[in-house]
Formats: sequence, C-alpha cells, structure tokens
Amino acid sequence: MEQKKLIGFVFVDRFADWEFGLLSGASTDWFGGRSVALSPLPGPVRSIGGFRLVPDRGTGVEENSDLDAVAVIGADSWPDDNAPDISPLLHATLARGGIVGGICGGTLALARAGLFEGRRHTSNGPGWIESKLSDYAGSSLYQDVPRAVRDGHIVSAPGSAPGTFTTSFLEALFPESAGQVAEMRAFIAREYETA
Repeated sequence: MEQKKLIGFVFVDRFADWEFGLLSGASTDWFGGRSVALSPLPGPVRSIGGFRLVPDRGTGVEENSDLDAVAVIGADSWPDDNAPDISPLLHATLARGGIVGGICGGTLALARAGLFEGRRHTSNGPGWIESKLSDYAGSSLYQDVPRAVRDGHIVSAPGSAPGTFTTSFLEALFPESAGQVAEMRAFIAREYETA
C-alpha cells in the first residue's frame, strides 16, 4: 500500500488562524494525505485569535525525515529579530524532492533560508520582505500579485491568499490530482461569484 503524503505545518507564537485550515483539511480529507503540527519552540503556541496549539513534533531534521512537504504558517513573531531558524528543515525537505511553502510572515523563514534565490516568489507586498530582512537572495524575482506563486517545489503567498496558497501547494504535492485541484479551485471561487 502506498504511504499517504505527509505535510508538516510549522507554527510559532501568534500564528495566523486563517492561513492553514483550508490546506490541512483539504490535504487530509480530499486528497488522502496526513498532517502533523511542528514548532521550533518547546510547549504549546498560541494563535492570533488566542487558540492554544500543542505541536506533535519539533522542527529537527532527523525527526522529520518522513515529511513530503513543509508549510510555514504566518505569525506576528516571524519578523522578530529572534525568530527561529528552520533553514535545516526546509533545505532537507527540498533536498529529498519535497515541497516547501510559506504564507504571509512564513515567507520570511523561506527568505532567511535563501530559498528565493533564483525563484519567483511573493509575500505581503513589494518591499515587505526587505523591510524585515534588509538584503535577501532573490529579491529581484519578487512578484507583486495578490495570489500564491509557485516556482518548482517552492510555494509562497501573501497572508490574504490562503485559497490560492492551498491550491498551489496541493498542485505541487499531488501532481497526479490536477483535475481534483482544479475542482477545488472552482469550488473556492464560487464564493466570489456575483449574481
């Protein structure tokens, strides 16, 4: 039997409640994957909305060698000078052919790891990453768009785009399910149709 694909969701304090639910729910319920909560911090973390999350694992490379993908969820604390460095986890996941995504403040973790070098990417608006990291590799390839950007195995999105972050991430992780991803994209878009 084929092993179900496993996504590690990285959470830090003051994580954004709205940025992960569609991806975690769809990947498990609609695409037959599995999800696991990771945090570089010991103990529980709290969302911006005040919810308490107890991670299943840390962000060490060895304990996460079974991950097929990593999704770094935005948080008010990613811009902090003492934000955790999860570069080893991100690089190890990519090295074995996995998918790495970041949304909103989570894109800073990818930028710190140098993953945007030579890759198209986006975040919370032109100059936002530079305002937090004065000089990051790949800044010239920033895309000023309101939706997720996928370049190979890297997916990035502004915090206002959890829908396209989800569909782009799933498209990268489940290439054999392009039709199902297209159905999901249409399903999400229905909310914005005008009568």
